[in-house]
Amino acid sequence: MPAIAVIGGQWGDEGKGKVVDLVAEQADVVVRFSGGDNAGHTVINRFGNFALHLVPSGIFSPKALSIIGNGVVINPEVLFKEIDMLIKNKIDVSPSRLFISDRAHVIMPYHVVLDGLEEKLRGGQAIGTTMKGIGPVFSDKIARQGIRVGDLIDGQSFTERLRSMLGQKNLLLTGVYKSKPLSFNKIYQDYLEYGRRLKPYVRDTTVVIEKALKENKVVMLEGAQGTMLDPDFGTYPYATSSSPTAGGACVGSGISPRAITRILGVFKAYCTRVGGGPFPTELDDEIGSQIRERAHEYGTTTGRPRRCGWFDAVVARYSSRINGFTGIAITRFDILDTLETIKICTAYKIGNKTITDFPASLTTLGKCKPVYEELPGWCTETCDIRNFRDLPLAARKYVKRLEELVGCPANLICVGPERNQTIVKKAVI
Repeated sequence: MPAIAVIGGQWGDEGKGKVVDLVAEQADVVVRFSGGDNAGHTVINRFGNFALHLVPSGIFSPKALSIIGNGVVINPEVLFKEIDMLIKNKIDVSPSRLFISDRAHVIMPYHVVLDGLEEKLRGGQAIGTTMKGIGPVFSDKIARQGIRVGDLIDGQSFTERLRSMLGQKNLLLTGVYKSKPLSFNKIYQDYLEYGRRLKPYVRDTTVVIEKALKENKVVMLEGAQGTMLDPDFGTYPYATSSSPTAGGACVGSGISPRAITRILGVFKAYCTRVGGGPFPTELDDEIGSQIRERAHEYGTTTGRPRRCGWFDAVVARYSSRINGFTGIAITRFDILDTLETIKICTAYKIGNKTITDFPASLTTLGKCKPVYEELPGWCTETCDIRNFRDLPLAARKYVKRLEELVGCPANLICVGPERNQTIVKKAVI
């Protein structure tokens, strides 16, 4: 069976955790391929309510193997807190069910410290980083100065790399930021212990995934964040540090693009984003506040209130084109149940000019005014509906219009946070 990628189609927080948790019941392998603990996937199922930051959402499937791929950056302290939390809730997170790539990079204490200092230095130009050390660790990765999981479990290699890197970082901390240096001994002892505990989980995960594909098993690739935060195609520099796209799924898991034949784009029925950057359909009004409070739109990782707006079909078409979506999942559909009128942005207006393609320039995007199409709301609860034909006519028309604008069919419509609150319009697998 070829691989299936689950990709965020907006600015993250689309509800990928629920979608992966649902579809993973049919998967044999679930691979997290990008980001770090700056991403939070909320999963509500028969085991309880969970906020996962590093462990793949497929961990709840009794048959699936979960893999943290080479494209993920790992804070060991956060990972083990998460593993301990899952074990406490009687979830099997043993080394026979969770594998970690030996090529994944490790977040060190100096990455977290520098993340905060750099963001503070930006002042009014702050990006809105989660302060988790994600940007600095990816910077070190690209500069060939990183420490990988494979280094961490090799005592001699780790000693040499840490001594070299910490010397450089302490010069930066004390000389540029006038901050205190970090202790080599403290970091060394802590991370040696992390390495000892990580060792049973570590594999060359590319070999494991290739074997599963050759055995015709279902491999699901779980993305973090969303396409509009991609450092190449998103609202740069208000972006993340790794690629959350279908292309990034190949690089972050170590598989050929030919292996992926289904790409499921996940979209909220409206739009949200966290942090800075232009957001054309943002609702800074009563309706925006109503959506935020009804949906409890606050960051899983940071707790920050999310900016809310109408569905942006310009973004959705662009995201679909970049990723090649074969189907979409529409989440938080029930949040719109109380609205008498619903708007969809179908184009942007810049002065007297109308554009339908997403611009690369943030200056241009900041000048864009949304062109809206209005549809009637359905003003009735949908949380107990399980068949598409049972949705109110206005709700079905809204879904059909989104399908037309995105350019591919809807597979799933989520009408509540729990796993069973889902309408399967077309099977994913």
